[in-house]
Amino acid sequence: MVFLVTRMNIGGPAGQVLLLAKAASARWPTLVAAGKPPPEEGELSDPDVPVLRVPLVRPLRPAADLQALVSLRHLQRTSGARLVHTHMAKAGTLGRLAALSLGARHRPRLVHTFHGHVLSGYFGRAQQAGFLELERALAKRTDVLIAVSPEVRDELVDLGVGRASQYRVVALGLDLGRLQQVGTPAVPTGQLRSTLGLGPEVPLAGVLGRLVPIKDHETLLGALSQVPGLHLAVLGDGELRGSLEARARELGVGERAHFLGWWPDVATALADLDVVVLSSRNEGTPVALIEALAAARPVVATDVGGVAHVVQDGETGWLCREGDPTALAELLRRSVSASGRETGARLGEEGRRRAVARFGKEKMLAEHLSIYQDLLS
Repeated sequence: MVFLVTRMNIGGPAGQVLLLAKAASARWPTLVAAGKPPPEEGELSDPDVPVLRVPLVRPLRPAADLQALVSLRHLQRTSGARLVHTHMAKAGTLGRLAALSLGARHRPRLVHTFHGHVLSGYFGRAQQAGFLELERALAKRTDVLIAVSPEVRDELVDLGVGRASQYRVVALGLDLGRLQQVGTPAVPTGQLRSTLGLGPEVPLAGVLGRLVPIKDHETLLGALSQVPGLHLAVLGDGELRGSLEARARELGVGERAHFLGWWPDVATALADLDVVVLSSRNEGTPVALIEALAAARPVVATDVGGVAHVVQDGETGWLCREGDPTALAELLRRSVSASGRETGARLGEEGRRRAVARFGKEKMLAEHLSIYQDLLS
């Protein structure tokens, strides 16, 4: 069995691949192959899961993509893989094309996971149209398509990417054990605030993730400028870091927006946050919000993509429309008010209960292993 992923950057797809590979290796010979992420995206790893480097890159680069296609075809042919499970757009495209080129007698069974709404907001119009046609063609030749939420599945079916009968909805599964310990002596508090020079009385929001256009941190900075006294910990890195730091200074919040890069222990960061915020224009199943809920942190987020699959407005957090700094600011202001803190604590506890039940790794692993067993038998 081969797992192909474009890159093992910090995020849901790479974390899921590591969990799946460890579980599958107890039953079948298993190999993980991935490209190398750029330094600013960070990289997930597990000493029990070796990763074979292949020349996969995220941007569209014809020469490099042709090299990757040849490499993936060679890998699948020489490994004798009976099943290939692809993750992320580039690995899904080139990995399945490589498998199909082996011919009907030798091609492995194919599984592809759509981790988010990848056909909207990530590409230019021409690239998006071309990618959609390619996905439609590849879906017809894929044995099982996996969507991480009903919303993602329904959007793809509406776009003509596969038939509804091809899909299995398997929610993202994470190892939430340490996050469930936030609020107990097992996870120390004060580390993040000490780094920032902030006392426990200072309201502190946090945003976790890559600094890329789809996450729309500019709207978040605009909201921050409308909430006096609130500080923001930006935990992540990416191509827009420099421009976002400059924008924060332009808005007069340079001293309250703290760009910290990737924090080594998410649990200790969440332990110091009053609220976790997400301002994305589009999302699949946002890992940062699952982690926040598992840590019993209240959440403020834009109601896009699969966010509502994770956060229920007024029940486990607060949602607002995208691209509206004023609406986002109002929710942030509410979340750190005296009454909002009481409500947030209640929402956080309910969010923890639901997140652990729905997004713990056990259910995700069991459902995937069942799919693999059916295909291989």
